[in-house]
Amino acid sequence: MADYNAPLKDMKLTLNHVARMPELAEKPGFEDASADMVDAILEEAARVARDVVAPTNWEGDQQGVQLKDGKVACPDSFKQAYQQYVEGGWGSLQFDPEYGGQGLPFLLSIPVMEMWHSANMAWGLCPMLSQGAVECLDLNGSDELKAKYLPKLVSGEWCGTMNLTESNAGSDLSVVRAKAEPEGDHYRVSGEKIFITWGDHEMAENIVHLVLARLPDAPAGVRGISLFLVPKYLVNDDGSLGERNTAGALSLEHKLGIHASPTCVMGFDNAIGYLVGEPNRGLACMFTMMNNARLSVGLQGVSISERAYQQALEYAFERIQGPAVGTREAGPIIRHADVRRMLLTMKTLTEAGRGIAYDACGSLDFALKATSAEEKAAEQARAALLTPIVKGWCTEVAQEVTSLGVQVYGGMGYIEETGAAQHFRDARILPIYEGTNGIQALDLVGRKTLMDQGAALAALIEEIRGAIASCDPSLIAQAKQLEEGVVGLTKARDFLLSGAEADAQLPGAIAYNFMMLAGYVCGGWQLLRQATAAVHLAAEGDDDPYLQAKQESARFYMAQVLPRWKGFADMLNDGSRSIMALPEELFASAWQ
Repeated sequence: MADYNAPLKDMKLTLNHVARMPELAEKPGFEDASADMVDAILEEAARVARDVVAPTNWEGDQQGVQLKDGKVACPDSFKQAYQQYVEGGWGSLQFDPEYGGQGLPFLLSIPVMEMWHSANMAWGLCPMLSQGAVECLDLNGSDELKAKYLPKLVSGEWCGTMNLTESNAGSDLSVVRAKAEPEGDHYRVSGEKIFITWGDHEMAENIVHLVLARLPDAPAGVRGISLFLVPKYLVNDDGSLGERNTAGALSLEHKLGIHASPTCVMGFDNAIGYLVGEPNRGLACMFTMMNNARLSVGLQGVSISERAYQQALEYAFERIQGPAVGTREAGPIIRHADVRRMLLTMKTLTEAGRGIAYDACGSLDFALKATSAEEKAAEQARAALLTPIVKGWCTEVAQEVTSLGVQVYGGMGYIEETGAAQHFRDARILPIYEGTNGIQALDLVGRKTLMDQGAALAALIEEIRGAIASCDPSLIAQAKQLEEGVVGLTKARDFLLSGAEADAQLPGAIAYNFMMLAGYVCGGWQLLRQATAAVHLAAEGDDDPYLQAKQESARFYMAQVLPRWKGFADMLNDGSRSIMALPEELFASAWQ
């Protein structure tokens, strides 16, 4: 079974020449993010991911989790790996020094997070959820709550969770039934939540649950939801832990993948909780956590794709089979054209996704450090537009990449012992949680395009055209192929804007195809920028073969992957007609 090795060269090129890390390091407060510091952090994170976290992946998948005597037992190796994570200060990179953070750019935490999820996606979900809880509490919590809970959450000594979903309330949170009754300086929270990732475990000494619930006088719908902090163990005034709260796991879900991540049904039985933010504004507070979580899930798509690609590549060099066409002797299967096609598809989709994800996250840092309202608004709009593409497209293509990983192995890929199937199984959750990809597509066409009449998308299209105009002359042919895709994206935007008012079904009917079209074009944009950087670095004397591989990857993507946009454009142009034509009662007509 292949070990995981962080693709540090690609991470660094993407950070520096796509996501604008050197420019960020010049912003006030980010001076510590020097090139040397970035390299040191990435190199050490790669070591921890390879030597500490990755060895837990197979064992975790096979061992799974169990609920025993009210406690969730995780795989044996997980707690030791998590303690090394805490001791290394890995959870504190991007957070406020006032609470023990290192004050580094959010962007720098992204490749580090990618490494954790490539090494072990089930394990990596635990720190990912905790970091989301920090973001939510930091932005919305009272000074008292932040002083009591943030230092331990930032350090990773305590973990955090997000409790939204109920059995009756999946994506529709307007029907949340959990209740919160006021009692002195706190509340009593009661109800059940399902699908709570890392809802309970023994890896950390406390767990901080962020729970959506309704106050007694709350209005109906999403306007009546409040957010509460409910700790597993109550926290005394001196910061020590008190008695166990009446909140815990009732059962564990048995899942297709991420077997070592405890997905809990959580019960809150008159549990003590504390209001976060204003009453009846809980969903707005939670979305500060969910938006970054969606970027993180998109990054998981990149992460699991990278792991699947590395494993398939290693096997393609090791597996000896009959002569490839044009050769006389048996050799490694990488010599076969179809295997090379699969590997290059895996490679380029992964690297394109990495570019989009890093770039979107960088915009959040630039918005934070903006010196004018105009700059801040532009970076925020850019990040908001790219977020559903990162979450949606990167996780959709992860299904293809991990499936191709199984295919490269052939029959052995279908055998669990090789480990290729685990990546395929683990990846399947990604288009579902943190808002299904259908929701991401609706967000892209609705709030991110129709709401501003396509202004943010127009700005992005101009940016892509700027990259086309400034690419290296050796990449002109690839730039022309990308320009065709940009024209297609522009026409899709115009079709949406002109047709949505007359056809109420149009946005929903074309949303998925619109998102995928945008994703493939943005992927080409990122690879063109990366290839241009590689050409320039080579011209400056860098003779690393990786730079040539980067240029060839861009050529492959433009010729073999990017043309998929045409199919999505054709389907999009059909509008809502074929999708909505079949009456509901006729769907089951063949069985009646």
